[in-house]
Amino acid sequence: MSSDSPIITASAHSVPSYLNADNLGPWGIYLQQVDRVTPYLGSLARWVETLKRPKRALVVDVPIEMDDGTIAHFEGYRVQHNTSRGPGKGGVRFHQDVTLSEVMALSAWMSIKNAAVNVPYGGAKGGIRVDPRKLSRAELERVTRRYTSEINIIIGPNKDIPAPDVNTNEQVMAWMMDTYSMNEGSTSTGVVTGKPISLGGSLGRREATGRGVFVVGAEAARNLGLEIKGARIVVQGFGNVGSVAAKLFHEAGAKVIAVQDHKTALFDPAGVDVPALIEHVSHNGTIEGFRAETISAEQFWQTESEILIPAALEGQITAANAPHIKTRMVIEGANGPTTPEADDILRERNILVAPDVIANAGGVTVSYFEWVQDFSSFFWTEEEINQRLVRIMQEAFRSIWQVAQENKVTLRTAAFIIACTRILQAREMRGLYP
Repeated sequence: MSSDSPIITASAHSVPSYLNADNLGPWGIYLQQVDRVTPYLGSLARWVETLKRPKRALVVDVPIEMDDGTIAHFEGYRVQHNTSRGPGKGGVRFHQDVTLSEVMALSAWMSIKNAAVNVPYGGAKGGIRVDPRKLSRAELERVTRRYTSEINIIIGPNKDIPAPDVNTNEQVMAWMMDTYSMNEGSTSTGVVTGKPISLGGSLGRREATGRGVFVVGAEAARNLGLEIKGARIVVQGFGNVGSVAAKLFHEAGAKVIAVQDHKTALFDPAGVDVPALIEHVSHNGTIEGFRAETISAEQFWQTESEILIPAALEGQITAANAPHIKTRMVIEGANGPTTPEADDILRERNILVAPDVIANAGGVTVSYFEWVQDFSSFFWTEEEINQRLVRIMQEAFRSIWQVAQENKVTLRTAAFIIACTRILQAREMRGLYP
């Protein structure tokens, strides 16, 4: 499919009735991505509607008593997009802008991601529309536990396994695991991943997504003949993913010259002191105030680099800023950071994009390791985990690269070809019941 191929708008019958067909948001972007890959699915294309409809979408009310005695209500979601290849798998985010469209899209991208790296999971995602920064620790715990109780009917170690995402962490997973276990009447460590080590968590899990970004970035650079040592790196988002990726590139001899978070953007042509910046963020919660030049968002996106890593939220690289991005390749640490229109622009400008469904799959890969370890009650060393992670990520990327070269398509389309083929083969072999 050529770079100037028109974007196919999803047909009306593929749009769930509870969404506005004219403003689908992230879900609409996902549908466009599926439409682009459909011509490469051969006889499996007859099943493609399976990919355009979530298996199950649960919307729940999450009422809690606030510290001041008032009652507050928050809206929560858990979407299971596809479970043909195994139980649903995907994170839970706490954010004031969470929407059903967003959670649906994220669950679908999890289906693609899990199939792309060939772990035996389907796709799921969850979220609560809440600003956790405005909650006390006690209120946060009550929100987490009530939400877990509400979605308890569809989650489980063999049904749907949540994990950390935006604004959630090991502590939130511990509360979720405990709540589910209390409702079940027995300890069930495998119901979530990303737990504390003391509760069955896996070594290497916290750094896994950022490590995967680095592994994919290194593989892509090798294929482009780009030397990592001395390469200029630009990172958007300096949370768990962006900071770990920045640290690993820094340790490999690259220069992280620009960083942006929710408050500001910093620039240092000589390279930011990444370990010092990580320490600064751990104390201040933001990169703001660190010793580097402050630049505007527009300047940030126009910073010349070899590698750009968007590791914040979706929809960051758009038709508006894509023409001005000056980099050799984009490694997507975030989910859905590039719109389809921006994808086309970057391709026309010969900027390689390593898509989220492979680039940030390190987290779910080590989550799979954690799940396996919980079932067996036998735990691996961090060295073993990192070795297994690197092997799986490298093999997955090389397969995607080969498909891209054979079909003369982008890496994103190649990843979707592999993933959708695996999902739909499973769907076809299982058949329809009843």
